[in-house]
Amino acid sequence: MDKEADLQRELEHLRGALGYDFMAIALPEPAEEQFVIKWRYAAGNLNERYRRIVLQTGKGVAGIVFKTGKPMWLPSVQEAISDENLFHYPIINLEKLKSLAAVPLWNDARVAGVLLGGFREPERVTESHLEEMLKWAKKGIGDFNGKEWMSN
Repeated sequence: MDKEADLQRELEHLRGALGYDFMAIALPEPAEEQFVIKWRYAAGNLNERYRRIVLQTGKGVAGIVFKTGKPMWLPSVQEAISDENLFHYPIINLEKLKSLAAVPLWNDARVAGVLLGGFREPERVTESHLEEMLKWAKKGIGDFNGKEWMSN
């Protein structure tokens, strides 16, 4: 079976299991001098425009989670991000997300991707949604083994 098709199917299953309106996985890709992060897989998307988003480390939802290795939880996008700064978060705009959670996907001791789950209504993402996403990410999704550190 094709690894990409398997990861897409796993993402669609996860979206159904967790009940999100939208879920996506962002992965790093090599660029000229550094690397960029792109949303590669999505389920529940409104269109295919998410594929054109290109982020630097530390920019946008995926860039911030990728850089820090820490989850992001926004129960209300409107309360957390001012209108004038919303353009820094293109996935939120394109998919009309009002609440979201994003977690790092680990391979051994490094962040290798970002998993995002979002709702198109505010105040839908709860701490338990975030904890459930973290549980799935730690179990491993696709080729991501979920291991945050290696044992000595």
